[in-house]
Amino acid sequence: MCPGEEEVKDKSSQGVAVEDPVQGSAAGQEEPAKSEDSVKKAEFQDVARGPEKGEKPSMDLLMNVTLPVSVELGRASMTIQQVLGIYEGSVIELDRVAGEPVDILVSGKLLGKGEVVVVEDKFGIRITQLINRVEDIEQ
Repeated sequence: MCPGEEEVKDKSSQGVAVEDPVQGSAAGQEEPAKSEDSVKKAEFQDVARGPEKGEKPSMDLLMNVTLPVSVELGRASMTIQQVLGIYEGSVIELDRVAGEPVDILVSGKLLGKGEVVVVEDKFGIRITQLINRVEDIEQ
């Protein structure tokens, strides 16, 4: 028994006409036979055409989509025991040398590399290298 069948029985017992999913008509009523004359071909509006062959699709719809951007200073691998031993003031050694470029990630994918700068008391990243993702994809 489907979950919806129980609901149909409850409603029909209250005197409400409910469509029977098996017969396709209101419960307790017979549907008149349909003649071939009453069956018509479906008509649809023309679908808007996309870009012509060789043209690039428009990116206008995507220009306001927000993407997460993150900067990875470095990574470390630690055992559970080492993680449990972390306290305020602990120093975690990363896999990068001081002054080495940091990774710039967009939606988790590498966009480029850069160097950490300070702009009016806030950290920033100066882009030093962009990764050409199109060439990587085509290869």
